[in-house]
Amino acid sequence: MTKQKSTVPDMSELTAFLNAQSGSISKRQLARAFKIKGDGRTILRHMLKDLQKNGLIERDHTSKNYRILMSGRLPEHCQVEITGQDSMGDLLGRPYQWTAQETPPQIIIVKNKINPPAGVGDIVQAHVKYISSRLYEGTVLKRLTHGNNQLVGMYENGRVLCVDRRITTPFVLTDVPRNIKNRDLILFDAPMIRSRQPVARFIQRIGSADEAFFATLTAIYMHKIPFLFEEQTLKQVENLKVPSLDSNRIDLTQIPFVTIDGEDARDFDDAVWAEQTDNGGFHIMIGIADVSWYVRSNTSLDRDAWTRGNSVYFPDRVIPMLPFELSNGVCSLKPHERRAALVCEIWIDKNGRKIKHRFVRCLIQSVRRLTYTEVQEALDNKQPIVSLEKEIKALHDVYLVLKKQRQKRGVMEIDVPEQEIHLNKAGEVVCIRPRQQTDSMRLIEELMILANVSAAETLEEKGLPTMYRVHDKPSVPKLALLNTFLKSIGLNTNHPLNEHSQAKDFNTILAKTDGTNKDFAINEFVLRTQSQAFYSSENIGHFGLSLERYAHFTSPIRRYADLMVHRALVSALKLGDGGLTEDDIASFDKTAQHISHTERQASSAEHDAQDRYTSSYLKNKVGKKLTGQISSVTPFGLFIRLKPFGADGFLPMRHLGSDFFDYDDEKQCLTGRSTGQTYTLGDTVHVILKECDPLTGSILLQPVRR
Repeated sequence: MTKQKSTVPDMSELTAFLNAQSGSISKRQLARAFKIKGDGRTILRHMLKDLQKNGLIERDHTSKNYRILMSGRLPEHCQVEITGQDSMGDLLGRPYQWTAQETPPQIIIVKNKINPPAGVGDIVQAHVKYISSRLYEGTVLKRLTHGNNQLVGMYENGRVLCVDRRITTPFVLTDVPRNIKNRDLILFDAPMIRSRQPVARFIQRIGSADEAFFATLTAIYMHKIPFLFEEQTLKQVENLKVPSLDSNRIDLTQIPFVTIDGEDARDFDDAVWAEQTDNGGFHIMIGIADVSWYVRSNTSLDRDAWTRGNSVYFPDRVIPMLPFELSNGVCSLKPHERRAALVCEIWIDKNGRKIKHRFVRCLIQSVRRLTYTEVQEALDNKQPIVSLEKEIKALHDVYLVLKKQRQKRGVMEIDVPEQEIHLNKAGEVVCIRPRQQTDSMRLIEELMILANVSAAETLEEKGLPTMYRVHDKPSVPKLALLNTFLKSIGLNTNHPLNEHSQAKDFNTILAKTDGTNKDFAINEFVLRTQSQAFYSSENIGHFGLSLERYAHFTSPIRRYADLMVHRALVSALKLGDGGLTEDDIASFDKTAQHISHTERQASSAEHDAQDRYTSSYLKNKVGKKLTGQISSVTPFGLFIRLKPFGADGFLPMRHLGSDFFDYDDEKQCLTGRSTGQTYTLGDTVHVILKECDPLTGSILLQPVRR
């Protein structure tokens, strides 16, 4: 009897089948689906290896057995953070540990199999089903942690309107306090019961939607930003003193350090100085506040700092990581005041290459508090800084050679301008404008990067645990999408981006469209292709900065990661008290995960406040014609970046007219079936500002009819 030859699919059939799966699949299931037997299994195994090598599939690490998952997909079983509730009462969630730069996919919880049911803030184990790249359905299997179900809303005639734009159904408020008024902002608890008229339980009043700075207040409570210090912490910082010189701390008060910051800066945690050496190179000192001397492990002060993870910056205030007595007191490098510092002393050659470096614990005394504006005027030869001309010139010369090294290294140069929101004393937005980037700012940035690299190198050399700042390279599927998009808009590259591409390869693409009508779209797409930077005890390098090793050292007043690096340096170099403890080392990975989370939490709060302030500013422009560019294309409509405000407004599909529009994820466009009208990422569009809701920060648009 002749043995029947096994039929094996070609690569396109195999990838099409894998794409159609809602989750992971085993090799045995694959073989059964295609009726593959005998030698065909060997061929299939080699095909899967090729797909995995090219980054198109990956192993589902959530499964005990070896299973295959399309790259970029969520695994069948994953951790989900419950974020809200839709108008039908269904819970909404997102992947708990999301490290991609792009917006995470939404997960609609269709089944809640636990008792009591999961609620907002809970972290759950869920079975998820793939619907599209932006949407999954989920079934809650197990609660991992109880969340804080407190929501923020505005009271209005017995009902509560949630400030979270994802929750559109009003809640009926029970046990309404007598003194509550319409438009009061409150905290409330809402049991997640599927209902068109859900009930809320009053917790406390936090303010009013008519008060000044309500946008900041809302963001603080909505994102659960800690803003009160423990009483024990405040007692701990009552009588802080600058330490004396000893065998571990040298005197550098004779060095004319200067601080260079923005006009509105209040805490000065870095001071700099430089001079040219005889061989044409430079001797540089970068002084950073010695926060580890004051913030010792396992104290109330340390626990408060760890909980916050970082300072949070709003247009009207800062929620600091450390109490005022530290951040604006003994740890602020104020001019003419002796301060404890860790100084990174660096020597570079005339080409900007680092020759050597060392870290010293010392006392310093800055001679001047300078602003970016003052320094820039000096660099532009408009207004010299009297008595510091030589030092400012040396710092500028250092920047110029470091800039050449940056360009040679190929640092990612994505142009996505940040917006500055300026308020008056009444909390009203006076203006919104792009944040300017000057050479005086870049000077400080390059010096900080140099010190951060030196810190990582020292700790790696000494074998001490290091809180690396890592940035992974883009995934192959994201690169494939970018290549497809570039081709769709007629931008052909000689060499498509792949897993071996470097940051400078992206710069080549960005340079090709700089100054053209496509540069906005390319910058947006390149940005969303990137991974999100985070903290880790494992070093994978920093792709965006093109660095093999990198750690945050220069801002211990406002980042716990930097404080950990300071402690590690103190221990590694035997610089006295305030080093790493055994508890610090044992919880290193937990701390890395925690401060990565608080950083994302702070960023979300800051952006939410900006959205509300911007919406409030634009409210008096409702009905007016505005111009913008399409910043994101979704199956539900378009997000438009409004000029010159930098805010994204939403233009829903229903406002595009009677035509039916097809969504193309690869080309990032909507195309009308009847009219052929297309809307593509980066297109300039004219819109009417239809609605602005400062409470939620949402902006609704409609197109200008021809």
